[in-house]
Amino acid sequence: MRITNGMLSTSFLGDMNRNLNQMQTIQKQLTSGKEFSRPSDNPFKVARSMQMYSEIYANKQFNSNIKDTINWMDTTDSALNQATNTMQRVRELMVSAGNAAYGSSQFNAIKDEINEKVAEFGQILNTSFDGKYIFGGTDGTIKPITVSTSDMNFIDKDGKTITIKDANKLEPVTNPNVKNKLEVEISPGVKVEYNVNASEITEYDTGKNMTTLFENILKHLSDNSQKGEVTGSDLKEMDSAINKLLELSSKVGTVQNRMESSKALNEEQNFNMTEILSANEDIDLVEKTMEFATMQTIYMASLQTSAKVLQPSLIDYLR
Repeated sequence: MRITNGMLSTSFLGDMNRNLNQMQTIQKQLTSGKEFSRPSDNPFKVARSMQMYSEIYANKQFNSNIKDTINWMDTTDSALNQATNTMQRVRELMVSAGNAAYGSSQFNAIKDEINEKVAEFGQILNTSFDGKYIFGGTDGTIKPITVSTSDMNFIDKDGKTITIKDANKLEPVTNPNVKNKLEVEISPGVKVEYNVNASEITEYDTGKNMTTLFENILKHLSDNSQKGEVTGSDLKEMDSAINKLLELSSKVGTVQNRMESSKALNEEQNFNMTEILSANEDIDLVEKTMEFATMQTIYMASLQTSAKVLQPSLIDYLR
């Protein structure tokens, strides 16, 4: 086979183009910091990176869900603690009502403070977070309970009408969604119920309600013949109601602990996936710099070689 100058020139130009293309590819990688800039550069790695990005974005959303839930649970925990403190104060007042040395003025003072604690308890049940009532179930735009103020009339055992002026009364709002549970997804396919509703708080034992308990306490404090009920059956009912609040607080604390653990696990997973993604698409800067320097050396060597091999012919001078 006869080798001509034209064949040498064509071969040289082809090799030169390959060298330049490789230099351009490495230069792009050094500029972008990535192994590829379009799918055709490395289809397999591009597909893997797309999958990793999808998982990372989903994981970040789970992390956001967990953080929002933790904030919600912190607010719930604070509200339940306030409710428990309010009930404990009412209990203390009920115990003090058993003092035989107290007169009508002391009983009136106890009754007035308990009446205010009823309104305070209702306010706690209407605690809101991020524009939603935390004890309102799945419909957080509606108050779960209202506090009405009116005269409370009842008949004592002697048939005498007794009136409690400006008595505060808790009235649950008719809302079918108040008992529904809120759910949050903290990882693929894993959902957790995290809210406490007003019905869970006000209802204790079986068929008993705090609204009725408060009414009975005020009623018995106003009736001299039934004051003993305050430190008797009413106090026993109050203990049951407080125990229910403590159980709910414990439940909230359990969910909080789970959310904190899920948050730590989620952040660790996100870090690991980001590290895998970086290994898949990020370049090794030192390695690529050396490759670029090598390609530059090869390119310069090819130019020098071609200058010696492809000597000008007579035809080149005639042109």
